[in-house]
Amino acid sequence: MVPKIRRGSRTHGLLVYLYGPGKRDEHLDPHLVGSWDGFAPDPGRDTGPDPDPKVTLARLTAALDLRVKQAGAKAPARHVWHCSVRTDPGDRMLTDAEWNTVAQRLVAATGIAPAGDPDGCRWVAVRHADDHIHIVATMVRGDLRRPRMNYDFKKAQAECRRIEQEWGLRRLNPGDGTGSKAPTSAERFKAERTGRPEPSRETLREAVRQALAGAAAEEEFFTRLREAGLRVKVRTAPSGDALGYNVALPGDRNRNGEPVWYPGSKLAPDLSLPKIRLRLGDDTVDQTTSSADTSGRPDWSLPARERRSATGVAERAAALLDGGDDEAAAQLVGVGELLDAVAQTSPAATRAELAAAARDFERATRSHVRAERADTRAIRSAARGIIQAGSALGRGEDGGTTAMLASTLVLVALAAARWHSARGHAQQAHASRQTAEHLRTAYRQAAATPMRALRDQGRALPDAIRRTHEATIHAALPQQGLRADGTLRTDALVATLAQAEQAGHDPEALLQQAIAMRELDTAEDVNDVLVWRLRRLAQLPTHPGEAAPRPQAGARQPKTSTNDRTSNRTALTAAARLGSDPRTRPPRR
Repeated sequence: MVPKIRRGSRTHGLLVYLYGPGKRDEHLDPHLVGSWDGFAPDPGRDTGPDPDPKVTLARLTAALDLRVKQAGAKAPARHVWHCSVRTDPGDRMLTDAEWNTVAQRLVAATGIAPAGDPDGCRWVAVRHADDHIHIVATMVRGDLRRPRMNYDFKKAQAECRRIEQEWGLRRLNPGDGTGSKAPTSAERFKAERTGRPEPSRETLREAVRQALAGAAAEEEFFTRLREAGLRVKVRTAPSGDALGYNVALPGDRNRNGEPVWYPGSKLAPDLSLPKIRLRLGDDTVDQTTSSADTSGRPDWSLPARERRSATGVAERAAALLDGGDDEAAAQLVGVGELLDAVAQTSPAATRAELAAAARDFERATRSHVRAERADTRAIRSAARGIIQAGSALGRGEDGGTTAMLASTLVLVALAAARWHSARGHAQQAHASRQTAEHLRTAYRQAAATPMRALRDQGRALPDAIRRTHEATIHAALPQQGLRADGTLRTDALVATLAQAEQAGHDPEALLQQAIAMRELDTAEDVNDVLVWRLRRLAQLPTHPGEAAPRPQAGARQPKTSTNDRTSNRTALTAAARLGSDPRTRPPRR
């Protein structure tokens, strides 16, 4: 049940709309379901001495405005309180009597007409559709004082939550005032009329967030907005300093032919210029990203390397969120930028789900919790690296490292849901869980080809080597990786351990390290999660076409014992079949 409150100054004009046909002939059988005394004239149903609905409408307006006229100059200029209340599409249809009860409870809870108060404001509730009513009240009491209506929206929300629980309706998550402003009905109708897939406000909000992802400076942010095709208007002080900005979609104009401008603060609370400046503070992002190797040729593996690097950063963000500290609030903002960056640079196969994940997580990035020591340099730099790698090469990374990053981001989203739930942030927790579902779908799309190749490679290993690694997996995860028939489902994991061993790692120690990195209870497929962790830890290619990752500067190579070297020699032939031995790898084209 969703209440929406507005204030206005024209009682008659609002009633004409409520009792009229609506903007799209959607108003059917408009009639009163309740009023301040139960005897208000009803233009929709009255059949008295003068059945003309216009006359009855004038009588209803006069009755509602009586106290306003008596108060004279003491009455507020915007004296009309208008609250629409809508049930969820899946809820049962409420009767007129039930809607009357809803209206009485809301005007009492908000201070319009407290229960038992003979001087409460005058109000009526109009129903012209099955799923909602409109409550219209005039904000002058019978004693000609103004009602005490502080926090009326929050009080209306709280009362709706109680009604939902008592009546068995769908229970919505309570808000905390940090959500983005929703498009108005006029904006939605305009989008339908002009053939746009969504209202301009929502398109602009997403475009601004994408321009902000990984930006290092204010000038770069505005440049990205213009490059995205938006109209940008910067408001400046006499000194020349920017005070704020407005954006508009090309071709979106009002009835006077002027662009429809939206200030950043009206798109989302954290998109105002002051809030953006806090995020773009000095030294918050590493601005150096190279897209060429030492020979000066484009490094076509750069998008993959940036995603691989971002996976490690995302792991650390998840660990901070699981720590439960309020300082992790800053990581949520960084994760939002990382999702925006990945969505912009991903191939068509995964772009839709990743974009949906980024849109959902936008709600999870905001709450009233503020981090005092907001250090987001690493995660914002990861977002910047992904943006630059994608734009520098004209494409994003297609394949294994997208799956690697998506697999980790699922766990980050679930960690964010737990972090928000622990603080009672119901809407943000729900948004985080929705994000995880979109990321799971994107992961399955990205991982299908590389995981199929890895499973084939695992099944192609000699029986002795395969059994050895299966025993290692079973010892480390005795309850995991089993099908209903009791057989192991670890072909890709076996292939990864074989490649790691051939690269000089101790498979058992590496597997234990991967398991210890984070909990696995929330993983949809434990084997898949471990495959990507192992391949990142061991610096293994994520798919046959990817070049081996470049070792990090100063990284220590794993020590290999004599027994390990003997085992590696035994596995060399099998490793060649996996395509991981440089002596058998096909030459680069």
